[in-house]
Amino acid sequence: MVTALGFATIATFLVLTLTGRVSVLVALVLVPISFAVIGGWGPELGGMIGDGLLKVAPVAIMIAFAVLYFSLMVDVGLFDPAIRAVLGWAGGNPTKIAVGTAVLTLLVALDGDGASTFVIMISALLPIYKRIGMRPLVLTAIVCLAAGVMNMIPWGGPTVRAMASLGLSSADIFVPVVPAMAAGILWVLFAAYMIGRAERKRLGVQELSVPMSVPGPGTPHVTDPRVRPKLHRVVMAFNLALTLVLVAILLFQLVPLQVAFVVAFALAVVVNRPRWSDQQDLFAKYGGNVVLVVTMILAAGVLTGILSGTGMITAMAETLVSWIPDSAGSLLPVITAVTSMPLSLVFTPDAYYFGVLPVLGETTAAFGGDPAEVGRAAILGQMTTGFPLSPLTASTFILVGMSNVDLGRHQRFVFAWAFGTTLVMTVVALLTQAISL
Repeated sequence: MVTALGFATIATFLVLTLTGRVSVLVALVLVPISFAVIGGWGPELGGMIGDGLLKVAPVAIMIAFAVLYFSLMVDVGLFDPAIRAVLGWAGGNPTKIAVGTAVLTLLVALDGDGASTFVIMISALLPIYKRIGMRPLVLTAIVCLAAGVMNMIPWGGPTVRAMASLGLSSADIFVPVVPAMAAGILWVLFAAYMIGRAERKRLGVQELSVPMSVPGPGTPHVTDPRVRPKLHRVVMAFNLALTLVLVAILLFQLVPLQVAFVVAFALAVVVNRPRWSDQQDLFAKYGGNVVLVVTMILAAGVLTGILSGTGMITAMAETLVSWIPDSAGSLLPVITAVTSMPLSLVFTPDAYYFGVLPVLGETTAAFGGDPAEVGRAAILGQMTTGFPLSPLTASTFILVGMSNVDLGRHQRFVFAWAFGTTLVMTVVALLTQAISL
């Protein structure tokens, strides 16, 4: 009975979210409540939901302030000097422009928002690609690869979902795959070099008679000097130092990440936006993104709290264990990793991380493994390397739409490179024991 209700809960959730019949937020809350009531757990729902919300609260706090922090850093132009330096170095060489595109995307994608990354990168670089004669398809491919691997950051959507659905922290999910992510970044740079080299063979090195003037994230209209805030060098040095400290805290887990981002954002906003009216403008500009993600994470707490509290998740895992041969049980993390990127074309991130991953985690635990391993395996591809070519995410259409590139051509051109990123990261994850056989 409990097993049947569990599978019915997951199946109903997947059907409703994949078909778009209801919003993910509604499905995360009402579907598990409905089946819990059917199973007779109505009187216990308050405690279960409360436990679930408490588990995901740190994740929700972290992502709220992380999005605000990096949105502020992008807004004030912290990354503008890097953009100008990279493009100045690239000149009219297609190979250098391709590699520079990857480097810039890796920087801009630190805000964890794929849509804003695509808007910034395509707006800034498409005119240059056209002037050089490089194909927009090359631009979308390189931006796709770099943004994909950067979507693994702890405040990015997939990792946040993995942490929320498994009730784990960034120390459990993200930190062990940092070496794999580093290998993925190197692979992306290699891919950009190879793609750019092919463009150079086709075009040669172009002479640019007009110096390139490219708007960075903090300067959307570089010809209007009023648009970019005239920040003092000391303030920009403070922003850089604060960001580097945050990265160090993330890697070495010196304090809880949600605490680090709360304090860092408070410091950053008082230095960069000291007036309350300016702070209100910042919240108005980026608050929508924060609310959408945070409410989704909190709603996920309802689902995971009920699945755990009723015993559904354990019952489903026990059933799956009885179906899977003992010899294959230890392979679940590797299977999850290898299939994660292609499944981005089939599952939305919410359906996969909240519907499929908890069952995989509990099944792995039943075989004596660590549920965190399937969480790490999932973020190696599912809506990380796979999201910028998935038709299930709106940001993909921003990427190809702004570039006027056909989605099918984009997918065919970049799929092997993106899947290669996941395979490279999987190998490194195995070597570093982030996931095991």
